[in-house]
Amino acid sequence: MSTPADHLWMHFTRMAGADAAPVIVRGEGAYIWDDRGKRYLDGLAGLFVNQLGHGRADLAAVAADQASTLAYFPLWSYAHPTAVELADRIAALAPGDLDRVLFTSGGGEAVESAWKLAKNYYRLTGRPQKHKVISRAIAYHGTTHGALSITGLPSLKQMFEPLVPSTFRVPNTNLYRAPIHGDDPEAFGRWAADQIAVAIEQEGPETVAAVFLEPVQNAGGCFPPPPGYFERVREICDEHDVLLVSDEVICAFGRLGTMFGAERYGYQPDIITCAKGLTSGYAPLGAMIASARLFEPFAQPGAMFAHGYTFGGHPVATAVGLRNLQIFEEEGVLEHVRANEGAFRATLERLTDLPIVGDVRGDGYFYGIEMVKDKATRETFDEAESERLLRGFLSTALFDAGLYCRADDRGDPVIQLSPPLICDQSHFDEIEQILRGVLTEAWARL
Repeated sequence: MSTPADHLWMHFTRMAGADAAPVIVRGEGAYIWDDRGKRYLDGLAGLFVNQLGHGRADLAAVAADQASTLAYFPLWSYAHPTAVELADRIAALAPGDLDRVLFTSGGGEAVESAWKLAKNYYRLTGRPQKHKVISRAIAYHGTTHGALSITGLPSLKQMFEPLVPSTFRVPNTNLYRAPIHGDDPEAFGRWAADQIAVAIEQEGPETVAAVFLEPVQNAGGCFPPPPGYFERVREICDEHDVLLVSDEVICAFGRLGTMFGAERYGYQPDIITCAKGLTSGYAPLGAMIASARLFEPFAQPGAMFAHGYTFGGHPVATAVGLRNLQIFEEEGVLEHVRANEGAFRATLERLTDLPIVGDVRGDGYFYGIEMVKDKATRETFDEAESERLLRGFLSTALFDAGLYCRADDRGDPVIQLSPPLICDQSHFDEIEQILRGVLTEAWARL
């Protein structure tokens, strides 16, 4: 029998030794099984994707039915019913005047589309110099050349340079390691937001097109915004005529207990980028949602946004997305997350009695657990220690113990958790028990 390493080039994977990579063959609810029959709790919803759980026959049936009716047709000067209906549904759910939906195949394409739209919009409205983008340190926004340029992770970018110029980084909202005002979340949030103003003013407001921010920053281990942060960012963007892009590829569609993360934190973006949970992973689909103001220049005679993707808005994917959002309403998914998020947090916070656990942070069903060498000083691990801890032990040990999650050191070493939105206290307890056992052993090994 062939192994994964024979011909398959896996994504973000060290291929040496990949012949032993697990082969996942099925899923049901919050669980997945490998080809040996072993069961694992999916503590990451695949990759922040599977909101409704695995094995949903109703979503699979919708895909099969649509494929038998119209398997494919592009949205290039043509439309099809499920794309029209899903765009209507998303526009009705999106905050404020965000009412124009451009479908993509996934999240990186949505981010790419947003940057291109920002530049194109300012060119059409007589401000062609506005093309630069500001994002946060350690933030991840995708792998295409444009989205990777916006990404704030140097280690992911170096081998692909030179990238698209004109992107700049500002501090993120990691309160646990705040360089200033660490004991005052509101003051820290104000300071962090003001660094965006500093960057805009340094580059020249006449040259800056957009600021890309996740509601909760993923890379680095779940950084929620401090109080007042997004309110101040919105003021800064308005003052300098800069677009605020809410990158919600992870945070949209219930992950934070609201349909969109911007709603959770009370701010109005000019563009939302989304994907992942839009179909709960049952088909690949993303979207860029733009405001009526941004669409207006493209509605003029002869105007066109010369951009798109072959599979963006695929009929099968949009049919699945439509049914996915209907299930959200029928089964009260958002209400379930809001009712249980406090219990999830409290369960994870039990782990703070372990000497290796420095911080537990996040919101909704989206958390990061930062590991430290010393809780009192918050001393972190050096590069070699992190390599031994995460790749040499934790990643394999957690999976062997029956928990699929993510041990990540793109910032400081963290374990990321993002379970399906159907999970309840029994799943939270299982996650905590597995983490407790493995982290206890990890500390003993240090």
